[in-house]
Amino acid sequence: MKKFIIITDSCSDLPIEYINENKIPFVSLILSYDGKEYKDDFGQSLDYRTFYEDLKNGALPSTSQPNADSFSKVFKKYLEEYEEILYIGVSSGLSGTTNSANIAKQNIYEELKQDRIYIVDSLTASLGLGLLVKKSIDMQKQGKSLSEIKEYIEEEKFKLNTYLTVDDLKFLKNGGRISSTAAYIGIVLHIKPLLTLNKEGKILACLKVKGRKKTINKLVEIVKEKIINSEEQTIAICHGESLKDALKLKEALLKEVNVREVLINEIGPVVGTHGGPGALGVFFFGKERQCHRIEHE
Repeated sequence: MKKFIIITDSCSDLPIEYINENKIPFVSLILSYDGKEYKDDFGQSLDYRTFYEDLKNGALPSTSQPNADSFSKVFKKYLEEYEEILYIGVSSGLSGTTNSANIAKQNIYEELKQDRIYIVDSLTASLGLGLLVKKSIDMQKQGKSLSEIKEYIEEEKFKLNTYLTVDDLKFLKNGGRISSTAAYIGIVLHIKPLLTLNKEGKILACLKVKGRKKTINKLVEIVKEKIINSEEQTIAICHGESLKDALKLKEALLKEVNVREVLINEIGPVVGTHGGPGALGVFFFGKERQCHRIEHE
């Protein structure tokens, strides 16, 4: 079996301890605000607390994807040691990052005349992407080949459910994810939208719930309804400096669903720019991820 390495990007929002322990290479997206530029690198260049405090104090970050040259440098570095690379990247429906990786792959192919890089568009982000990376690492440790892992992830990614709520709609508005009118109405009426990612990896508002407590309860209902083979699963919960609510969600979930493990981690700066402080999400494998219409609670 060929020697291969699994690479991801910083939108996977995995704990830095897990990244370091498993020696997972990653490509950083970039965050800019207040005249400074930061690498999104799992809290190493910009710690999460500082980032979220800056958001609360009015900072208006912009985010940018790594270019093809950034990927080329990383890919070439690891091709010196490994025969093949599997890159699992953030949804193409949310970022052009995976496109940059594909351009780099093509450039390297034209240079080396060897097809040694394989790319998976996760069609998700944050700990949804993180779960796919974690599953891939687990399979690699079990002795699975790159082709076996890629085939599995390409199939299972459509069963990966993402449900996210935000505490303040202005961050979605600033990022162009919702209109100014929708944001204003939501803020006035205290409506917390539940967002999901469809089969194209794009954000879709599927449910409008009034109040944080009801939103957490609804997340539990959704997981209970849609999850498959829960006992074998790691469920992931991400949060934007809202650990208290993440723990409430975990406690409520474990009362209703028997799972192997619950992974909790903070949302990194790039994803957090759009979710804002108080964002809360849950990721799990289950029934089809598509939500076809907006409903009201």
